[in-house]
Amino acid sequence: MFRRLLSYLIPIHVLQKNSSISKSIEVNWNNGQLVIDSKNTNYSYGSLQRILRIGLKKIGFETIQSMESILVLGVAGGSVIKTLVDEIKFKGKITGVEIDAAIIDIANSYFQLNQISNLSIIIEDAFEFVLKTKETYDLIIIDIFQDTEMPNFLFEKFFINRIGDILNNRGYILFNTMLLNEKQNLRNKAYIQEFNTKSYSIFTVPRIENHNELIIIQKL
Repeated sequence: MFRRLLSYLIPIHVLQKNSSISKSIEVNWNNGQLVIDSKNTNYSYGSLQRILRIGLKKIGFETIQSMESILVLGVAGGSVIKTLVDEIKFKGKITGVEIDAAIIDIANSYFQLNQISNLSIIIEDAFEFVLKTKETYDLIIIDIFQDTEMPNFLFEKFFINRIGDILNNRGYILFNTMLLNEKQNLRNKAYIQEFNTKSYSIFTVPRIENHNELIIIQKL
């Protein structure tokens, strides 16, 4: 309790763990909340949870409650999963795909992710999972970062088309992106153009927490 209160004044370090995937992972108390950080950015809970909650509100909590299956690409500490389960009261199946086993160990130890009964965690590269899955989903949440970098495959036409294939009709994509320069801004515009057909409805929520842009897509 003391560390939590003190964290309103200064961040309090709890754990530092090295990972071959995410390099340095930290658990810290910050403003009264336990969060996961990488070297340069918040990885789970804290600002990231606020960002994705905004996207989920745009889709609509009642809409999400009526869904049957959700895919989360990039679990990290599982903050968006906690929002789905604790706030939205989603009762359907959640599949979480995370390449970094070390961060899932932290999520289980500090955030009890392994106690969520309707969650299945798969330790695998998101590209490989999307390539071979035979399941389809009502909501696909994409939140994949290595520190402040986003893998190139997320913006490649093949992956974009495959995401569209495994999305159910009337389903949604919620894609969290980071914009640090004009090149990344143009990258996002090109991504949106890939979905700019009569089959999809698209809107964005720009400049959340200064550097994040949410892209929300519905399959019609």
